[in-house]
Amino acid sequence: MRDLLELPNPAEYAATAVDQDLGSFTSGEVQGEVSLLAPFDLQAIKACGVTFARSMIERVIEERAAGSPSDASRIRSTISAILGGSLRSLKAGSPEAAEVKRALIKEGVWSQYLEVGIGPDAEVFTKSQVMSSVGHGAEVGILPSSHWNNPEPEIVLAVDSAGRIKGATLGNDVNLRDIEGRSALLLGKAKDNNASCAIGPFIRLFDESYSIDDVRKAELELVVLGADGFVLEGSSSMSEISRDPTELVAQTIGSHHQYPDGFALFMGTLFAPVEDRDVEGHGFTHKVGDVVSISNPQIGTLRNTVALSTECEPWTFGVSHLMRNLAARKLI
Repeated sequence: MRDLLELPNPAEYAATAVDQDLGSFTSGEVQGEVSLLAPFDLQAIKACGVTFARSMIERVIEERAAGSPSDASRIRSTISAILGGSLRSLKAGSPEAAEVKRALIKEGVWSQYLEVGIGPDAEVFTKSQVMSSVGHGAEVGILPSSHWNNPEPEIVLAVDSAGRIKGATLGNDVNLRDIEGRSALLLGKAKDNNASCAIGPFIRLFDESYSIDDVRKAELELVVLGADGFVLEGSSSMSEISRDPTELVAQTIGSHHQYPDGFALFMGTLFAPVEDRDVEGHGFTHKVGDVVSISNPQIGTLRNTVALSTECEPWTFGVSHLMRNLAARKLI
């Protein structure tokens, strides 16, 4: 996949490649012994956070609540009364955003999340290690120590080593709200765990029928079906993103940072669930067995079942294993 995305026109190459039957699918479900890997191999797995005004406010709430869901409802009302809808039309890094920043500092409600949400610098972090992501149909993991968490439906860009966007797919950037909310320094612990990054089902390569403009106006639908009968529905609209996808790519790769094998880039989500699941005022959190489906008509559906990271299939196939595997098959 790394070499395919490095081609000038990957979609054209894929359309003319010799067909090979790789197995059958029915209604989007994996059949028999066939399973789907995440559609990236040697690419770094990067992510941008706090890229939507609504989810940015939720990050501020997490921080103010210090990871406590019972305090979130009260803080949400306070923050919303101060901010209102004024952030939605702001362009991150603009002079208008700088004015809002100064006003918020004066009111004593400034936050590191607001800094990356409307300031000049985007938040860019490593979501997952190379080849550790899981694909469609796999279990997706949450830490046993997390008691406030949710799915994050996102568009994931496929970017080559020169920073050119070659396509897009879907991702679930599993969010442990209580752990990150206790301290932003726990971001790595909250984000990068066994099976905590799901990507798929396939990469939709850019061609004359699908381009970055389609990504800019993409609508994502989310459905969570609990084994207890609970149903959560949500959505995320890329049209409300605070920074253009090309700006997020430019802040990730350039003279300041290179990616010789390219990278996958999660672009954040508008979705932030506040609906109570069990306890009034505690909002939504996952339960083991939840089935999470993230869909877009032009990309497909990514479906995963929630489990504990400690009980998901361990990640054991690293780069060294790949090199030995290829050498044994005389492919390198």
